[in-house]
Amino acid sequence: MEENIVATPDGSGTASESGPGYFTTRFTRNDGRGQVWRHICDFLQTWIAGDADVLELGAGWCDFSNAVHAGSVTAMDIDPVVQEAAGPAVAAVVGDCTDLSRFRDGSFDCVVASNLLEHLTRPMADTMLAEAQRVLRPGGRLLLIQPNFRLNPREYFDDYTHVSIYTDRSLRDYLAASGWSVDHVAARFLPLSMKSRGSGLTFLVPWYLRSPIKPFAGQMLVVASRGAM
Repeated sequence: MEENIVATPDGSGTASESGPGYFTTRFTRNDGRGQVWRHICDFLQTWIAGDADVLELGAGWCDFSNAVHAGSVTAMDIDPVVQEAAGPAVAAVVGDCTDLSRFRDGSFDCVVASNLLEHLTRPMADTMLAEAQRVLRPGGRLLLIQPNFRLNPREYFDDYTHVSIYTDRSLRDYLAASGWSVDHVAARFLPLSMKSRGSGLTFLVPWYLRSPIKPFAGQMLVVASRGAM
C-alpha cells in the first residue's frame, strides 16, 4: 500500500476511540473470535472484491483484516495493539481514525469499521466519514457493523466507552445526510457480543448470517457507496 501513503509525520493522534487499558480489560484477545470473523468475512465478500484495496478503521485485534480476502489490507487503530495483531499480509498503521491524511485521495476500494462509530462523538464521526469519502475511489464502499440501540438498549452502555447512539434508521439517515448512497441495511446482523456461551459454536455462524430469523441480534450492518465529490 506504499503507493497510497503520503509522506507525513507519523503519530497516534489525539482522539482515542477506546482509551488506555481497553484491550487488556473490556476487549481482550480471543482466538475464537477470529474463527467467527472468517465466516463473517465470507458473507461480506458480496461487497468486497477479491482484488480490492481495503482499509479497516478501529481494527483493534485485526479479526476482520486478518480474515478478509482482498488485494491489499491496511488495518488502522489508535492503539499499538494493531501492530501486534496484524497478520503478515496486513499493513498495520497506528493512527487516529479521524485523521487519514497519510493516505492519498482515492487510495481504497473499501473502508470497513466494526463497532467504531459508537465510540466517537458526532464531530469525530463527521470527520471520519468525510475522510473515508476522500480516500475511497469512485464507487468505493463503506461497510459499518454497529450495535443497534433499537434492538438492545439495556446493554448498549455496558461498554463504558460508548458515547453515541445509533439505530438502523438513524445511521441510514446520517449517512445519506453526509453524502453517502446507502445500498444495504440489515437491522439484525449479529448478536451484540461474541462473549456468550454459544460463541464457540462457530459452525452455526454461516447459518445465522443467512437466516431471516436472528435470535439475540443486537448489531446491524450498513453498506454505503461514496457519493459524488
